[in-house]
Amino acid sequence: MRFARRSDKVSVMLTRLSIRDIVLIDALDLDFGQGLTTLTGETGAGKSILLDAFVLALGGRGDASLVRAGSEQGQVTAVFDLAPDHPAHLAAREFGLASEDEMVLRRVQAADGRTRAFVNDQPATAQALRAIGRELVEIHCQHDDRALVDPSAHRTLVDAHGGLLGQAIEVRGRHSAWQAARRALADEEARIAKARADADYLRHAHEELTKLAPEPGEEETLAERRLFMQRAEKVATDIRDALAVFADDRAPAVEIGHAARRLERRLTQAPQILEPPAKAMAQAVDALSLAEQALEQALAETRFDPAELERVEERLFALRGAARKYQVGIPELPKLAEKFAGDIAALDASEARLTKLAQELETAKAAYDTAARALSAARQKAAKKLDSLVDAELKPLKLEGAHFSTQVTSEPENGGPEGIDRVEFWVQTNPGSRPGPLTKVASGGELARFMLALKVVLADRGSAPTLVFDEIDTGVGGAVADAIGQRLARLAGKAQVLAVTHAPQVAARASRHLRISKGASSKGKEKRVATSVAVLAEAERREEIARMLSGAAITDEARAAAMRLLEGAG
Repeated sequence: MRFARRSDKVSVMLTRLSIRDIVLIDALDLDFGQGLTTLTGETGAGKSILLDAFVLALGGRGDASLVRAGSEQGQVTAVFDLAPDHPAHLAAREFGLASEDEMVLRRVQAADGRTRAFVNDQPATAQALRAIGRELVEIHCQHDDRALVDPSAHRTLVDAHGGLLGQAIEVRGRHSAWQAARRALADEEARIAKARADADYLRHAHEELTKLAPEPGEEETLAERRLFMQRAEKVATDIRDALAVFADDRAPAVEIGHAARRLERRLTQAPQILEPPAKAMAQAVDALSLAEQALEQALAETRFDPAELERVEERLFALRGAARKYQVGIPELPKLAEKFAGDIAALDASEARLTKLAQELETAKAAYDTAARALSAARQKAAKKLDSLVDAELKPLKLEGAHFSTQVTSEPENGGPEGIDRVEFWVQTNPGSRPGPLTKVASGGELARFMLALKVVLADRGSAPTLVFDEIDTGVGGAVADAIGQRLARLAGKAQVLAVTHAPQVAARASRHLRISKGASSKGKEKRVATSVAVLAEAERREEIARMLSGAAITDEARAAAMRLLEGAG
C-alpha cells in the first residue's frame, strides 16, 4: 500500500463513471466532483448495482450475472483525474501501461462469464486494474473493510499517520543490506569449506603442475620437432646412398671430370669444335660438385641426438597425461595451474576474508537494528497520538465508553523488512469489557463507526484519494447520524467522498446529491425495469430528504424538517 500526500483536494479524484447494460442499468453516465457526494434512494432502487459496477471497473471479480438480461455484454468505465506524481501512475508502469494525467479504467463483462480489462484503452489484466484501483479508491462498508482486518495494513497506516514512510523505506533498505551481507558470508563459508575438503588435492595438483611447468604453445613446438626427427631418420639413408655415387673412383662424376679435362687439353687444336662441349662438360662438373655439397648439407641436417627424440616423446607423454588427468586441453594447463595457485592462496587467506565478511555482517545488522529501533520508537509515539485523535472522534459517534488503542508489539529477534513491530488496532467497546482486535470485538455498526473515525484522522496521509462509504450509518439515527454526516463532510475536505446512505442527516451534508430510482425502461420494444440516477437541484434535494424522513407520504412537517437539516448543514 502506497500513500501520496495530496497538495490540494482536487488534484486526484473520480470524474466520471459510465455504465452500460449492467443488471438493471441500461446506460448511465455520471459526473463527479470534489467534496461529499451522497447517493440515496429507496431499497431495491439499484444502489448496490451501482457499487458492484464500480468495483468491476476497479478490478473486482467478474460475473456473468452482472450482464443485463438480453445483452451480450456489459461495460463499466471509470475516469480519474490524477496528479503527475500520483502512485497510480507507478502502478500502471509496473504492468507496462502508459498513463497521463487522466486514468481511464474500463472493464467489459461478457454474458458467457469472460471479462476484458483496459487501462487508457490499452489491454490490461484484472490484476493490473486491482493494483491501480487500490491506489485510487477505498470502498468501506460494515462487513468489508480489508484495511482494518489486515495487521500489515495497520502498520502502514500508523507509518503514514506519523510521517514515517521515509524511515520505513530506510529500514527496508537496511534489512536488504543485512540479508545480502549474511548471504555473502554464508556463500564464502560454503566455498571455503569445499576448498578445505579439497585442500590436499589442490596442493598436490598445484605441486604437480608447477613441477611440470607447462608453457603456452609447448605442445605444438614439441610435436613439430618430433615429426622432423622421425622423418629425418627415414631420409638419411637415401641421402647417404646418393652421396655414395660421388665417393667411388669409378663414379660418373669422376669419369665426367676426367673426360672434361681431356677435352680441355685438346681445345687449342680445334677450338671451334671442342669449345661448346668442353664448356658444357665443365658446367656438368660444377653442377655435380654443387649436388654433392647439397647432399652433404642435407645429411648434416638429418643428424640429431636420439636421446632428444626420447626426451621430446617423454615430455609430450607427460603433458598429455596431465591433460587427461585434469580433464582439460594441454593449452589450458598453464591457466589451470594459476587457478590452483589462486584457490590455495584464497584458502590461505580465508580466515582474513571470513573475518572481514563477518564484520560487514555485524555492521549491517547493527545498522538495521538501530534504524528498526528508531522506527519502532517513532511508531510508539505516532500510535499514542493516533489513539488520542481517534478517541476524540468516538463520543459523538455514540461510542462514548469505547477506547481505541494501537498495539505495537516489538520483537527485535524477529526483525523483517518492515521492522521489528507487529501493529494491530484494538478497541474496548465499553468500560470494563475486555479489549481485543478491532474486527473481533466491534459489531458491524461499531466497526463502521470506528473505521469512519480512523478515516477522518488519517485522511490526509493514510487514505486513497476517493473514498466510498456504503451505508455505514445503518442502524443509527438522530445525533449519531448527524455526527457521521459531519465527519464525512470533514473528510471530504481532504478527499473525494461518495456515500450511499439512508440517513437524511448525512444526505443534508452533501455538496452533491444523487437520487437512484427504478422505473420502466424506454429502450427496445420489451417493457423492462431500469435503474436511473438524477442529480438533484435544491428543491428536489429537499423533497428527497423529506422522503427519507417520513417515508412514501411526504408531509409538510417532513419538508420543514428537511429544510432545517439543510440549513443546519450549511
